[in-house]
Amino acid sequence: MTNPEVRLRAFQAENNIYTKGPLSLVIQFTRLVRKRTFPLNPDDFQTSSKGQVAGLGGGNLKKILKEHGITQQLSAEGGRTSRGSMGLMIKYVDLLNEWNTEETVDFAVVEDFWAEQVREYFRNQPSILTADTSKTIGANLDELFEQARKRQRQNPGTQYLGTVLQHLVAAKLCLIMPDNSFEIHGASVADGPTDRNGDFVINNTIIHCTTMPGALLIEKCRANLRSGAHPVIITIFDRVHTALNLAEDAGLAGRVEVWDVQQFLSANVYEHSLFDETKRNSTLSDIISRYNDIVLNTETDPSLRIEFEAK
Repeated sequence: MTNPEVRLRAFQAENNIYTKGPLSLVIQFTRLVRKRTFPLNPDDFQTSSKGQVAGLGGGNLKKILKEHGITQQLSAEGGRTSRGSMGLMIKYVDLLNEWNTEETVDFAVVEDFWAEQVREYFRNQPSILTADTSKTIGANLDELFEQARKRQRQNPGTQYLGTVLQHLVAAKLCLIMPDNSFEIHGASVADGPTDRNGDFVINNTIIHCTTMPGALLIEKCRANLRSGAHPVIITIFDRVHTALNLAEDAGLAGRVEVWDVQQFLSANVYEHSLFDETKRNSTLSDIISRYNDIVLNTETDPSLRIEFEAK
């Protein structure tokens, strides 16, 4: 007998069930037929007009996903109007009928499998930077960072916000510095194993990117100063005063630069746009393009990508 996961993964790959429409259909259809008598007849699951799969809907989908601890909205229509849903339903019926001739289908296992594929779908979705010119660049970035915070809460143990911050700083530096003037590492690569004194070393300046300034970071800055370098901390706006206070408590007041990333990036956008509002989105788009290249080359998590949307 074929392992259920192997069987389902093969069916998923054959029918490209990775996007919201197909995923919405299969998880609802699994619930729909779990108490039906085999063999299943696909005609029993078509609307009277034969144009849609019966029993699918946004409310039903939401209820099923909630039972699996998934609160994000996968599809408002529940896959009912997705192109190709009828053909997929018929193929899924064929799979289940064939499976049932070999052994009893454990629908709880099947539904758990599809629920995990929905989680994987959400995990792989990029964040979105909406360039709304009615708002400040800082406000647009705040919305992006909030997406990273939310994803971090949904995936305990991850550091989405810190990784996004670090690679956005790298992307900006790429726009203003000559090629190969500094090294870029994955956000999970610690300073110690790579003999680095910070996240970015540019000439005599050492840049530290963090969302949570702490005592260890201040000691790194002290070490930078002892070696004759100039430390710069780039953090989120809410943590600027934390970093300044820590530096002051350590006797380093006035010796460590502390910048918030929103201003750091906003200033760059305005400078490169020559303060021309019509060029703002183009510059932002360039930064995001560089950022995505960095993620591609240094990270393994596709959800770290950012999609740029101009309003």
